[in-house]
Amino acid sequence: MRRSLVETLIGAVVLIVAGMFLYFTYTTGYQKVEGYEVTAKFNSVAGLTLGSDVRLSGIKVGSVVGARLDPDSYLAILKLRIESSIKLPTDTTAKITSDSLLGSNYVALEPGAEDKMIPPDGQIQVTQDPINVVDLIGRFIFGSATGPKQPASKPGQQGQGGSTGGSGQ
Repeated sequence: MRRSLVETLIGAVVLIVAGMFLYFTYTTGYQKVEGYEVTAKFNSVAGLTLGSDVRLSGIKVGSVVGARLDPDSYLAILKLRIESSIKLPTDTTAKITSDSLLGSNYVALEPGAEDKMIPPDGQIQVTQDPINVVDLIGRFIFGSATGPKQPASKPGQQGQGGSTGGSGQ
């Protein structure tokens, strides 16, 4: 009898802790951003999900609220919701980047210098795709393994930077 009471209490504690995690997740992690929507077209949106951050100078100013594929151009179209208080110039750049080497991706906005602003339901024209870290590492490892090719020296010649017996100054 005593053993089943202990197991029941431990089970209740586990359920309470799980409930606290759910409450914490829904109250802090998924805050809906109120504002206007803009779109941006990318070749790839790898690593982004709905709800990913949109940041300006490292501060969250919006969220990714939609993603679809343009059937004509095969580009990924992201729908971003930006806070109403943030006005973006028409020459703003949207770049997909990550927090760290293994961190999650987000959209970084870099405002331009134009006086005209992007209207609600407008489009960010200048975009930069995410960098594929695995591809970069592969290029570094396999590209540097062979090294640059040096031309073979002919008999009577010295290596690079040497003279071939010409007159001095």
